[in-house]
Amino acid sequence: MPSYATVRRFMKRAGLRRRRNKPRRTSGAEQAARRLEACEVRSYEAKHVHALWHLDFHHGSRKVPTRVGAWATPLMLAVIDDHSRLICHLQWYLDETAETLVHGLGQALHKRGLPRALMSDNGSAMQAEEFGAGLHALGILHEPTLPYSPYQNAKQESFWATLEGRLMAMLEGVEELTLERLNTITQAWVEQDYHRSVHREIATTPLKRYLDAPNVGRPCPDGEQLRRAFRLRVQRRQRRSDGTISLEGKRFEVPARFGHLEQVHLAYARWDLRAVELVDPHSGQGLCPLYPLDKAANASGERRRRAPLNEPEPVTGTALPPLLRKLLAEYAATGLPPAYLPKHDDPEPDA
Repeated sequence: MPSYATVRRFMKRAGLRRRRNKPRRTSGAEQAARRLEACEVRSYEAKHVHALWHLDFHHGSRKVPTRVGAWATPLMLAVIDDHSRLICHLQWYLDETAETLVHGLGQALHKRGLPRALMSDNGSAMQAEEFGAGLHALGILHEPTLPYSPYQNAKQESFWATLEGRLMAMLEGVEELTLERLNTITQAWVEQDYHRSVHREIATTPLKRYLDAPNVGRPCPDGEQLRRAFRLRVQRRQRRSDGTISLEGKRFEVPARFGHLEQVHLAYARWDLRAVELVDPHSGQGLCPLYPLDKAANASGERRRRAPLNEPEPVTGTALPPLLRKLLAEYAATGLPPAYLPKHDDPEPDA
């Protein structure tokens, strides 16, 4: 009988390598496995700082007590620059929602500026309409990874291994570890240790490469503009009876000066209905905020009088419009003869 080493060499020459057991036997997972076998995998790196960011969530290995007295596993949101491996922002949260994603990404944008592109997986938070609308408004190209292909975001996975192997290993003996304390410790570790340690792939520290490499980032707008960017746009029909619209199961009042509009365009985030705004459908500029229907206040019986509609006044006068006067002056300056021959249909009078 051949030895184990002989059989192993024979199987490797024939391309019979060990395959990992895949718990998911869905059509998408099988398609991703066939694509991985058919196409080669290559490492890549952006040429400039802020040319590409990576974003992902990670389930922590330690549980923390919540304010309601229960234990919960925190999730870390980390944003990494592809070229320098610098952590643009990271923070522990208790959920993985679109609101959490926008909250963490907004801090990264305020700290570092606007990148050119952002890579993430296809999680539900990354596919939210508010998130996609915000990236589009800020001019950031969203490049999601292929389904069931975590190797495309390998830099993010490598950072998770560093986080668990260094930071979480040092916290094994810490008993009283709340979410606030965990965030404070993590921020100190990433700024004082990770950013100043030599990275094996780039042969320098992430902070030094971030400062020395060419930067293609853009300035970040202020907080109010950033908040307005991450909102979805919807269209609602206004009720003629009381001038209200329905949004997320609640009714909002439309000011009387917009009562002539049958369809109104709104911008809002589903997690914050306190900032619903009526917007111009063409420019996207905000017109006025909308407030929830207050039936108790309306029961007082006080009503404003409707302002009369300003109908356009008829145009009077015999002067030519400025554009026509300009065209006539330019045509006369060319010196060309008339482009038509007049026709006299009426008979000439007798002499």
